[in-house]
Amino acid sequence: MRWLTLYARSRRIPASLAAVVVGMTAVWALARDEGAGPADPRLPVLVLSTGAMAFSIGLGGHDLALDRTAAIRWVPRRAAHVLLAGAVVAAALLAVQTMGAPMATTAFVVRDTAGLMGLVALGAALSGGQFAWTLPFAWLSFSFFAPPPTSAPMEVAMWMLLPPGTATGTWTALVLTAVGTAAYAVAGPRR
Repeated sequence: MRWLTLYARSRRIPASLAAVVVGMTAVWALARDEGAGPADPRLPVLVLSTGAMAFSIGLGGHDLALDRTAAIRWVPRRAAHVLLAGAVVAAALLAVQTMGAPMATTAFVVRDTAGLMGLVALGAALSGGQFAWTLPFAWLSFSFFAPPPTSAPMEVAMWMLLPPGTATGTWTALVLTAVGTAAYAVAGPRR
């Protein structure tokens, strides 16, 4: 159990959890007065993105050379780290929804969380742990300010805000999850 505690501290997991709890508390305070039913997907997407970005800082350790030379297998640990962080972010939003107004369906939350964690992992593999947040932030910014999708490429670009039953949004999230998690698990964070 000691190695798990050391791993969590070295990956800044307590700070990431604190950021997720603070973000979810703010969302609960904002969303509890809204009407019933999931109408605008921007608030849940913003919350999920913030949670994914909070966990992104832990995708790189303090000493990357030590991570690369350790005598343990990093591939399954890195993949588990990404998947478990995504599960925590999704569970936190779903828990907040049980105490207040429903903001998004479970399928929407799972799809967007998986895709965002894939983006964070891809960002870590391409830019390092300290800049892993930039890729989901840029995509989120584009999604918020882009015009409504009228073509397939725009639907791919706007996958975060599409309804949960949309095939384009689901496949985009699946591809981002698979590619990002695999890239981070195999290559690790960039130096």
